[in-house]
Amino acid sequence: NLANVYDEQGQDFVAENKLGFVGGAFLSIPITKFIGFQPEVLYSQKGFKATGSTILGKYDFERTSTFLDIPLQLQIKPINGITILVGPQYSYLLETKNQFNGSASSVQEAAINSENYKKNIFGFVVGADFNVDMFVIGAKAGWDISRSDSDGNSSNPRYKNQVLQLTLGYAF
Repeated sequence: NLANVYDEQGQDFVAENKLGFVGGAFLSIPITKFIGFQPEVLYSQKGFKATGSTILGKYDFERTSTFLDIPLQLQIKPINGITILVGPQYSYLLETKNQFNGSASSVQEAAINSENYKKNIFGFVVGADFNVDMFVIGAKAGWDISRSDSDGNSSNPRYKNQVLQLTLGYAF
């Protein structure tokens, strides 16, 4: 995963890309020769790195959010070996870890069951799979539609996740 955020509101930081792990399983269900359905279950790390400044000086911040992603995708197969994927995605937040390094202090916290984070997030994905023999090379982009904060009043940054995923799989 190459993750970042968009649609930040009221935040005094500049978000940067963050690398994370993605892995899981998919099921390809043909409907016709050219159309199918592909549900997936993915363990996915998203988040961002940020830099900013306060009256105490400059700081670096890194957030890693681990999700169980369930994309439900329409398959469009224009030619043999290429599958275009598009559809909604449900994400369940499993864990969030924050690391803050500033000129005055450094803090690392794990916020697993915090009320300030939205657990259920809905999004949209689009991408393509390239089938070579029994191997599947996948490239997808995803955007959250739901915001990250639970009630809009949280002191946590408010944003939506965006992610680019590259995967290598084996079909059997």
